[in-house]
Amino acid sequence: MAELLIISSLMMLLALVLYLCIGWPILSTLELPSIAANLHNLHDHLAGVLAASGHTVMARGTAATSSIRFFITCDPENVRHIFTSNHGNYPKGHEFAEIFDIMAGVSFTLDGEPYLRLRAKMLSILGDPWLVASMAASCLDKVRDGLLPFLARVATAGAPFDMQDLTGRLMFDVTSMAVFGVHPGYLSPGPDMPPAHAAAAMDTVMEVGLIRHAVPASWWKSMRRLNIGPERRLAAAHRVLHGFVGEMMGARTKATQSPHRNADADADSVDIISSHINDPEYNGAALLQTTAIAYMVAGRDTIGTTLPWFFYNLAVNPRVVSGIREELKPIAASRRAASPSPSPSNGDRTTTVMFSPEDTKPLVYLQAALFETLRLYPPGHMERKTAVADDVMPSGHEVRAGDAVLISLYSMGRMESLWGKDCREYRPERWLTGGDGGGSGGAQLRHVPSHKFLAFNSGARMCPGKSIAVMLMKTIAAAVVWNFDVEMVEGQAVEPKMSCLFQMKNGLMLKVKKWQI
Repeated sequence: MAELLIISSLMMLLALVLYLCIGWPILSTLELPSIAANLHNLHDHLAGVLAASGHTVMARGTAATSSIRFFITCDPENVRHIFTSNHGNYPKGHEFAEIFDIMAGVSFTLDGEPYLRLRAKMLSILGDPWLVASMAASCLDKVRDGLLPFLARVATAGAPFDMQDLTGRLMFDVTSMAVFGVHPGYLSPGPDMPPAHAAAAMDTVMEVGLIRHAVPASWWKSMRRLNIGPERRLAAAHRVLHGFVGEMMGARTKATQSPHRNADADADSVDIISSHINDPEYNGAALLQTTAIAYMVAGRDTIGTTLPWFFYNLAVNPRVVSGIREELKPIAASRRAASPSPSPSNGDRTTTVMFSPEDTKPLVYLQAALFETLRLYPPGHMERKTAVADDVMPSGHEVRAGDAVLISLYSMGRMESLWGKDCREYRPERWLTGGDGGGSGGAQLRHVPSHKFLAFNSGARMCPGKSIAVMLMKTIAAAVVWNFDVEMVEGQAVEPKMSCLFQMKNGLMLKVKKWQI
C-alpha cells in the first residue's frame, strides 16, 4: 500500500508540473529536464513565461488531455474584464465547486444569484459593529495572553521557533472565537503547544485542492473512489474538520447554556454561527457545518498565510522595521506617559506594549508594509474561472466556452509595467504618496485599483472581510514589531509549498530579542 501511495503521489506531482509549466501548448519529454530544473522555483518560472508572452498565454493540456484549453493571464485589463466588465461570463464553475466539495453550497463555491444572496448576508454579518468589536477584543486578548508571552519566553531562552506555525495557531484561535464564540486553545504561551489537527486538515484541503486543479477530474475522482493517494489523505482531513466543527458547536451550546454565564452579556451572541442558526436557509446541520468551515478557511488561511511572509520581509529589511516603529513611537510614548508606574531610568522596557485597532488604524506605513507583502506573496496565488461563452479579451486573445481561465496573482505582483523595474523588491514606499515616503512623515496610502492588486479579489467577489483582515493584521504586526526584533535562523530554505495557499514549505524559523528603546 505504501508503494502504491508513493507511485500515485509521483503521478500527481508530474501532472501538476506539466499543468503549471504552461509555456508550451503540449509538453514533450524533451522539455522535462527544463521543467525539473525549475520545480523549486515554479511560481517565478510561470511569472517569467507570462512576462515573455505579453502577460497572457493560451495553452492546452498534455498530450493525454489536449482537449483542455487554458487561458492564463496577469494582465490587469484582462483581469478587469473577467472580474467586472464581463464577470457574468466567468463564474468559478462546477469544476471549482467539485474541487472544494468540503465547502459546497456556500459563497466560496457558488456563482450567480445564489452567491449574491449569500454575499449580502455575509456583508451584513461582517459589518455588524458588535461582531467587529468582539473580534478586535478577541485578537487583543490572544496577542496579550498568548503571542507576546510566547515570544518573551523564546527570547529569554534564545530558542528558535516556527513563525508560520505560531501565527497559524493564533489566527485559528481568533477565527474560532469569531465563528463559534469559543476557541480551541491552539496557541499557548508555554513550550508545549497542543496538537493542531484541524489546522493541519485545512492545510491538506488546500494541498490536495491544487492537485485536483492540476489533473483531469476523472483522475482524482478515480483515486477518491479507490481511496488511494492524496484523496485518501483528503478524506481523512474532511473527517477531522467535520469532527472539529461538531466539537466546537457542542462547546458553544454548552457555553451559552451555562448557569455561570455573565448575566450582563447580550442576550444574543455576536459569534458568526449565531447569525445562521435561526436562518431558514441554513436549516440543515450539514450546511451549517460547511458554512463554519468556509468561515474558518477565510479567516485563518488568509491572515495566517500572510503574516509569516510579512515577518520574513521584516527580518531581511530592517529599515522597514524602523519605519513602522517611527509610526508607533508617539502612541507608545503616550502610553508610557499615562502609565502609573515610571519607566526604568535606563530606558529599557521591561513590559510589553499593546496597540489597539484604534491606535493602528491611521498608520499608513504599517499598512503599506502589509500590502507590499500581499503584492509579492498573495495567500491565494492563483484564481480560477470558467468561460461560459466565447469571448475576446482586451489583450486580443479569443476565449472559447468551457476554457479554464487562470489569473496568476503572484505574476501580477511582478509586472514591471505595473510596479516598476524594482517590482521584485520589498519596498512599502511604493504604496505611499506625499510626506517623506516612510515612517510618520505625513504620507497617505496610495489607492491601487483591485484589478491591479487582486489580493482581496475584485468586482462582485471583493472580499467582504477586507477591513477586518487589515485590522487584525495591523494589531498583531504592531505588537510584535514594537516589542521584539526578529531575525532569520541561518541555513533554512524559505520557499512556497505546493498548495492553493502560498504557504511556506518548511515554515519560517526565527529568533526574537526584546527590543531595547
